[in-house]
Amino acid sequence: MGFFDFLPEIDRYSEDPGTVARMNAHHRMVIKPLEAEIAGKRVLDLAAHDGRWAYAFAAAGAEEVVGIEGRQPLIDRFAEFPREHLKKKVTLKCGDIFAGMQAEIDAGQRYDVVGVLGILYHVMDHMRLFDLVRQLGPKLVVVDSEFLDRPGAVIALQRERTHKDLNAIAQFAGQEVTAIGIPSRKAMDLIAEVQGFDIEWVDWAELPEGQRDFVGDYYRAGEKRRYTCLLRPKDL
Repeated sequence: MGFFDFLPEIDRYSEDPGTVARMNAHHRMVIKPLEAEIAGKRVLDLAAHDGRWAYAFAAAGAEEVVGIEGRQPLIDRFAEFPREHLKKKVTLKCGDIFAGMQAEIDAGQRYDVVGVLGILYHVMDHMRLFDLVRQLGPKLVVVDSEFLDRPGAVIALQRERTHKDLNAIAQFAGQEVTAIGIPSRKAMDLIAEVQGFDIEWVDWAELPEGQRDFVGDYYRAGEKRRYTCLLRPKDL
């Protein structure tokens, strides 16, 4: 049994068992172990997609979850999720994550937990992103991303098409291709250090081998691989 086992009841997931299995594995490895740090807290979920991780944060006991997502059609899908008492905890806002974070800062908003799930390798300005995150005052930042296993602190630039829901959004009308940056793990270590965070890398080896069928990118050989890390302020 997994947290997201209800998803096949929603049309867009009904014929996609791989995504459901993947999300269940992610929930077991990333959200479930952090429930004590999420319970009763305010959470900000960046690039919230259809609200699925915002929903998971709410189920983990968050008092309130705000998600920022750049595509309104994705936000509209959240209405299909079950369990109204969880959905009532979630507010999804449409807009650019950088502008959205700045607006929250300007309004004096603070968040205990910030989720940077599946977005870090779809942006270019990683330092600005974590500077804005820091200004929101979190005690925990959850990062899940593709990273490079290279010796130095580097960020590799690539092109990415903007028409896919899981890709970067266009920065201006008609932009079909944008530039993204994939950081190395050492780059993430450096960014965390200079922004005043301690960093802890989640050990995906703890997931039983029989549950890895749809999360192979966390175990792939080569220089690009998916990882999860947790940032906490050094002064805690």
